[in-house]
Parts: sequence; structure tokens; C-alpha cells
Amino acid sequence: MNTEQFKQLVKDNRSCRRFDNNCKIDTDTLKALVGLARNCASAANKQPLKFIICRDEQKNSEIYACLGWAAYLKDWPGPEKAEQPSAYIVIMGDHTISDNFWCDHGIAAQTILLGARTMGLGGLMFGAINIKKLKNHLNIPDHLEVKLVVALGKPVEEIRIDEVGEDGDIKYWRDENKVHHVPKRKLNDLIFGSF
Repeated sequence: MNTEQFKQLVKDNRSCRRFDNNCKIDTDTLKALVGLARNCASAANKQPLKFIICRDEQKNSEIYACLGWAAYLKDWPGPEKAEQPSAYIVIMGDHTISDNFWCDHGIAAQTILLGARTMGLGGLMFGAINIKKLKNHLNIPDHLEVKLVVALGKPVEEIRIDEVGEDGDIKYWRDENKVHHVPKRKLNDLIFGSF
């Protein structure tokens, strides 16, 4: 993969919130995605992350109910059943290994999502989680701290990256054709210094 291909992969890896729920993801695919995360850097190489993979419809419904969907889309409570994710990966930190997970879970989630994109899948990571409810549904013991949930499926929505306008508004939005627009700041606005 060259630089331009990688750049396109990153651009294609937008947070997808609508999926074809009829397109199921098999266990081997989910294990392969966790396998990618297993190879990521880990602070002090402690490797404290643990994962739950889920493709079961009943459990998926329970996980779905624990997640906060698209805070900027005030009139949209989340995807209807036919457009909900086909699978989830719950990323947890194991306190029997370490009490500080640093940014390991973020690195793992991004790697999973990039890997999913190469497989024709899409997804998004959730930090807005009802953790107590999720731990109860999935029987997660106290020594495992839920850090992120990654939702996965076959994307059915079109997502466009726009440049932030003069008003500075960074809120994502949907147009009349349900195209999801994601405003991004200009590169030169992000670079604070150059020496």
C-alpha cells in the first residue's frame, strides 16, 4: 500500500452509523480484527486489553441499547433495526494486568476500524456507553473496565468530508438525501508551529 492508498483508507474510515443488518459478520472475521489490534503498540508492552466479540442478535440488541448514538443529530435516536450493526467488539482494560491503559484502547479501536474498512465493512467507536448496564448484559467482571465499544457492519450510508465553514461549525449533519457530512478543520489551522 502506498501513501495515497493509505490516505484514502483513512478518509474512507469515517464513523458509519447505518448498516445492512442482513449482512452478517462471522466469528473468524471478528477474531481477525482483534488479531490486528493484538499486534498494536502497548504501553510498556503490558498488553492489558481484553475483548468481547459479539454477533448474536439478542446480545447485539442489548449492546445497542447501551450506546449513545450521534449526539449532534438531535432528531435521530439511532438506526432502525434493519440498519443496526451486525457485530460489536467491546474493548476492556484488565486491572489484574495494569491500572493504567493509557491510549492502548484508542489505538486498538482505530486499528480494528481500519482493518474492517479493508474488508468492505464500516464501523464506529463508542465512548458514550451505559457501562453498568453493558457489564450486566455481558456478565463482565469488576476487574475488567469497559473502555470502548466498536460497532461493525456493511455500510449503507454515504459519508462526505467537508471543510469547516467560516462559521467554524464542526457539527456533523445529514442532508435531504441522508448523506452524512463531516466538517473537518483546515490542515493549516491544526498546525500550531513549524520549526
